[in-house]
Amino acid sequence: MIILLTITIFSLLPLRALYWLGDVLIYPILFYVVRYRRQLVWQNLTTSFPDKSHAELCVIQKKFYHHLVDVMQESIWSYRASDKEMAAHIEYTNLEEIEHWVEQKKGVFFMLGHLGNWEWTPDIQHRYSNSAIHQYNVYRQQKNPRVDRAILAIREKRSGEGSNIEKNKLLRELVTMKQNSEQFTLGLVADQKPSPKNAHYWTNFLNHETAFLQGGEVLSKRFDYAVTYVHISCPSRGHYVATVKLITDTPQQTAPNEITETFARLLEQNILEQPEQWLWTHNRWKWSRS
Repeated sequence: MIILLTITIFSLLPLRALYWLGDVLIYPILFYVVRYRRQLVWQNLTTSFPDKSHAELCVIQKKFYHHLVDVMQESIWSYRASDKEMAAHIEYTNLEEIEHWVEQKKGVFFMLGHLGNWEWTPDIQHRYSNSAIHQYNVYRQQKNPRVDRAILAIREKRSGEGSNIEKNKLLRELVTMKQNSEQFTLGLVADQKPSPKNAHYWTNFLNHETAFLQGGEVLSKRFDYAVTYVHISCPSRGHYVATVKLITDTPQQTAPNEITETFARLLEQNILEQPEQWLWTHNRWKWSRS
């Protein structure tokens, strides 16, 4: 209740005021005082970009922490933002194509990474010309119930109640959607570190041997839904451009691991374009294949 009340109060501030607060107070505390995961971030950057100089890596690191604070502030601001205000901050470049894929396949999976402001991508729900299309998002339940309720409140404020599906309930929900021939798009943030027992597919990613979750590939093949990658760029502060790129609309005809590998390559290229936009605080390479 206290967390949600705090979010509600701060969401009343203009976004420029929240950016100012982040620049003069939150970023210095996070970066210089608390030093939040700075050692991990530096290790991730140096091993991912061995060819970059110390000075270049320092620039990326500081830009990343500024971006991390921005994402927090933007997510709070969006709790009270209108559709018109959100439309001025995140653009979807190919809505007609997306709606066409939904009409053809009924369901479309959006695979994306923790890049740009991934919390804003579900706002696509308000852009469809076909009101029958619903945007769902998969999420992992937080250990702290108060934090979990706060995160869900922010997300459902934009995407609607019931639009966030806990990952352990996803299979059952997809069965129901298939039976009802429901038209939908489903957001899958697929760059998390799999548990050791689920680390079945490994590929070279950002100069590391990296395991990837295969849920998007497995489920798209089982239900025959189209699979896409959401490419996100940030041309200026607080402005994001999302382009949904088709990976395949015939997943059952793809080779084993083809969808997962394509996602890894598209995500890697997206990160290389703007490395400060990815979530480097994840302990992505905690363990190796061995």
